[in-house]
Amino acid sequence: MRNLVISSSIARKLADKHHIRRCEVVQCFQNKCGVYLEDTREDHESDPPTPWFVAPTNKGRGLKIAFIHRGGKVFLRSASDANDAA
Repeated sequence: MRNLVISSSIARKLADKHHIRRCEVVQCFQNKCGVYLEDTREDHESDPPTPWFVAPTNKGRGLKIAFIHRGGKVFLRSASDANDAA
């Protein structure tokens, strides 16, 4: 996924806190089914709104992926293990 942009600070957080690799994020985009959801919580508001989804990696690890489309690129905002409150 050439248009996926992960900032160095997000990449560090993914690796250090969540133990998530870029390839797992890409797999989730490839394995996604259904529609994107929108984070409407007041303390998570952004302009443009942040779409998110839950999808499995190729090994079945469920991840919640939040991102923004801008200028033909996909900017990763966050990724974490999915849970019931995702």
